[in-house]
Amino acid sequence: MSLLAEERQQLILQQLDEVGKVKVIPLALQLQVSNETIRRDMDVLEELGKLKRVYGGAVKLTHHNGEPSYAMRRKLNQAEKEAIGRQAAGLLKDGDTVFMDTGTTVLEMTRYMAGKKRITVITTSLPAAAALLQALSLEHFTGKVILLGGEVSIEQQSVSGIMTHEMLGHFSVDKAFLSVGGISLQHGITDYELNETLVSRRAAEQANEVILLADHSKIGSTAFCQIAALDTADIIISDQEMPGSWSEELEKYGVSWIKA
Repeated sequence: MSLLAEERQQLILQQLDEVGKVKVIPLALQLQVSNETIRRDMDVLEELGKLKRVYGGAVKLTHHNGEPSYAMRRKLNQAEKEAIGRQAAGLLKDGDTVFMDTGTTVLEMTRYMAGKKRITVITTSLPAAAALLQALSLEHFTGKVILLGGEVSIEQQSVSGIMTHEMLGHFSVDKAFLSVGGISLQHGITDYELNETLVSRRAAEQANEVILLADHSKIGSTAFCQIAALDTADIIISDQEMPGSWSEELEKYGVSWIKA
């Protein structure tokens, strides 16, 4: 197999998306090149901010020091998040009771509520609550908004904590829309902040259907805290196709994949 450097690097990134970590020696054997060639490819990709080099290989970039601020996340992969949000809003049915978490991808759903009727939204997101209230006042959709109480995070523009967790336990919802920090076969559904992870976990427990919203940067990644095992999800909506190596596992778990 004789590939150009760009082709090798694309294959490295593809495998990294699928499994979250790649190793030099297996890649060198697969591509029939030297270990040093693969190391150089990985060094180039690290300089481009595409991966992080570790001993013997590379891993997907993660925010080990915590999730970026809400304002920063709003700017990341904006077009992809918009497409995912539009697709997610299309799953809403008249009369649904839903939970929307604090994610910026979930926020995009609020832009596509037009024509929906009798939708009850429970949320921990201050921006989502504000956007939904504005849409209600303009009669873009009908229903109501319930903003849970709790400790307010200025950086993440959300509420969380024990009070939030307990309040959420009083509700049952048709659908929980979770904009998660990472999804992987090895570690399931993960996020960065402990308090928000606990809220997402409770929301998943209270929901008839769990819908994960994840742009390509989240696929194959693992964040700090586990929300739940992968089989908790019913639907994953992403801007990328399902990794080929995930097909058997997702079919076993009964998880559907929707490409936005």
